[in-house]
Amino acid sequence: MVVSKTSKIVDAEEFSGVSLPKSAFFGETVLMQHYLITYGYLAVFVLTVLESACFPIPSEVTLAFGGALCSTSFAASSGDQPLNLVLVIVIGIIGSVVGSYVAYVVGRTGGRAAVDRWGKYVLLTHADLEKSHAWFEKRGDVAVLVGRVIPLVRSVISLPAGVAEMQPVRFGIFTTLGVSVWVSVLTILGYVFSDHYEQWTKGISWSKGQLCLLRAQ
Repeated sequence: MVVSKTSKIVDAEEFSGVSLPKSAFFGETVLMQHYLITYGYLAVFVLTVLESACFPIPSEVTLAFGGALCSTSFAASSGDQPLNLVLVIVIGIIGSVVGSYVAYVVGRTGGRAAVDRWGKYVLLTHADLEKSHAWFEKRGDVAVLVGRVIPLVRSVISLPAGVAEMQPVRFGIFTTLGVSVWVSVLTILGYVFSDHYEQWTKGISWSKGQLCLLRAQ
């Protein structure tokens, strides 16, 4: 089952006979929502790993929807038992740290050459790395901590940290602190506002779109 724009939950079996909304919001999130409903905690882990490893996975959707699924009323609308809020947060933090270390190792061993060669496969450009590298150079190691709560920067900040050969343990500490805030806030917001999940998630998606436009300029 997945979330639609017009009703909270749409049965997956109905897809073949239903004219689904063609909105950007629906297109961006429908498969992720289906994956989260179907696989629960495993989906939270896999999606947060991929997002932190620089794949174009919106953590706003993963964590907010994961939080919403912790609400008894929201989960009941999909016919499932609610997830545990604390477990979703803990698994989201672990997944984010694991993915961050993957990107860190890529940056440390491959650097810009790796981004130039493989970045196109995850929609990551050399300009993305340059911007995150400038952010890291300006703020030093603390950029890893602060960058974890800044959209666009947070998904690629591990790469320049790796290129700069930031001490691995220090990287892990700063990363864990930063992602703990990000994961906790988004998951709790998803839980608290589960009855209005669509409205506030669309607001996040719109804001992120504006940031992407600014990034492209």
